[in-house]
Formats: sequence, C-alpha cells, structure tokens
Amino acid sequence: MMLDKRSPYQEGSLWYYAPNQGAPISFAIMFAVSGMVHIYQCCQYKSWKVTGLLPWSALLFTAGFIMRTIGAFGQWGNVGIYIASTVLLLAAPPVYEGANYFTLGRILYYIPYHSPIHPGRVFTTFVAVGVVIEAITGNGAALVANSEATEGKRKTGEGLLKAALILQLVLMAAFVALAARFHSNCHRGGVLNGKIKRALYVLYCSCTLITVRTIYRTVEYFSATSLNIYSGGNQISPILKDEWFFWIFEAVVMYLNTILLNVCHPMQWLPRSNKIYLARDGITEIEGPGYDDHRPVILTLIDPFDIVGLIKNKGKQEKYWEDETVSKLSKGSPGPSAV
Repeated sequence: MMLDKRSPYQEGSLWYYAPNQGAPISFAIMFAVSGMVHIYQCCQYKSWKVTGLLPWSALLFTAGFIMRTIGAFGQWGNVGIYIASTVLLLAAPPVYEGANYFTLGRILYYIPYHSPIHPGRVFTTFVAVGVVIEAITGNGAALVANSEATEGKRKTGEGLLKAALILQLVLMAAFVALAARFHSNCHRGGVLNGKIKRALYVLYCSCTLITVRTIYRTVEYFSATSLNIYSGGNQISPILKDEWFFWIFEAVVMYLNTILLNVCHPMQWLPRSNKIYLARDGITEIEGPGYDDHRPVILTLIDPFDIVGLIKNKGKQEKYWEDETVSKLSKGSPGPSAV
C-alpha cells in the first residue's frame, strides 16, 4: 500500500502513526503546573464554587497526556491505553466550558438588572446540557476506540461522537449569544465598567479557543467515519494521519485556554459573594438579599427562562436592587473581604 511520506504509517498503531514521545510528557507537565496554579487561585480568591472546575479540567488533560505518553513508548496497539487517553482528552474541554458557565453566572449576579435570565439558571441550563454531552462523548469515544467492538457498536459510537461534537458547537453558540445579550444590555444601561469588560472579554476568548478545538474534533471524526477497509494511505485525511493537527488544535489551543484563565483569572474582577451587585451608577457596590427564584426546583430545571411566568405575568423577579435600604459597600473594585 502506498503511504504518504509526510506521516509514516506505524504497523499495529491505533493512532495510525507512532505517537511523538516528547510532546505528551511536556504537555502533561504544563497542564499539571497550570492545574496547581488554578488550585492556588481558587484558594486566593475563595472561588471554589465559581472556578473549582478549572483544576479538575487541567487534571483530566494531565491524565490524558500521561496515558498518551505510555502509548507512545511502544504501547501503540494497547487498546486500554488508547481508550483511556482518548476518553480523558475528549472529556477535559467540556469541563472548561462548565467553568465558563459558572463565571458568566457570577457576572450576571453582579449586574442582575441586566441579566436576560436568572443568574442561577446558567448553571442548571448549560451545565446540565454539558453533562449530557460529556456522557455522550465518553460513551461514543469508548465504542469507537475499542478495536474489539462489533461493527454495529462502532457505528453507534461514531454517531454518538458526531452528535456530541455538534451539540457542543450549538451549546457554545447559545452561551456566547447569552453573554453578548447581557453585554449589550449593560452597554445600553451605562454600567459596563472596565472590570466587567475584562471579565467578559476573557470569557469570549476562552469560548473562542474551545470552539476552535471543537471544530477540529468535529472535522476529525467526520473524516474518520468516511473511511472504509479499502481506504489507502492517500485516501486518508491528513487530519487523521498527520499528528501535528492534534498538537496544534487540541494540545496547544487548550493549553492557551488554561493559561489565559491563569493569567486573567476572572475572579480578580468579581465579588466573592453573589449577593453583592453593582448599583446603576456603575461604580457603587451594594450587598442585597440576593437574586432568588421561589419556584420549585423541578420547574426551574424544566423552564429556566420562566416562560410560563411571563405568559401569566407572574414571572417578574423582585427588584431588590431598587431597595434604598440595602447597604452600600464601596465605590470601585469588588471587595476581597466579601463572603
């Protein structure tokens, strides 16, 4: 069989090629360091409830690259190593997305009067859907990566991966649209100060990096499922047989994302408590009772936008930010002493 000389075929390798040995070691170390920095920052900003997923996602990448390192040293045909590496590396990026959902929720709590939805529903809506996508991704990757699976199961796994990757793109588009709507509301309301701008810009950059990676994975798996047993080397897409695609569009892109969130940690611009909000003057911080939803929990999950309440004209949240009796904390940046 004639093969492309740019990417030599490795007999018995589940990756098609013999994986690079040095790169996975380097990225395992770099993600581990980033994860430790995230742990320190979660403690520094007391933000485990908001950014606690960041260390976890870095840990998943670290474990995934450790598995790939083991596979690179002569374990090219080890199904268990290949499956572990594939599943861990596919599972990590959606966890970064989850961290972004929590961050946007905290931003919406900070300026609740311009939030398109109840801030707490960012978690229940996007993270809940993200968990479903994560489960679909994990199951699909395990079926596709298992060379001992039947053809029917492999086809099922391919279908699950296609659906999961496309759903990730749709979910990200919906999330960015929500953030952009809030951004526009704040701009029109005259409360879009520098700190909120920076937090939103970091969010947009992170979403862009994750989307680039998701598009790469989508193209990769659609290319893989178009192959058959008669496909020669020249018929195989370069995205499958050239390893550099993986290192650029998966490893480098996602490392830039985790470093971005280390250097520009969003909680340096946001209050520690979701009861602290920005007054309409765009400067004064006020501690209020919080933005609560008194509906049953099951109803908030089914109808996060409270469409039923809007139809019945009962969906109006109490505007506690208009209460003049609440205490004004300060003028300027979010106070680190807030609990």
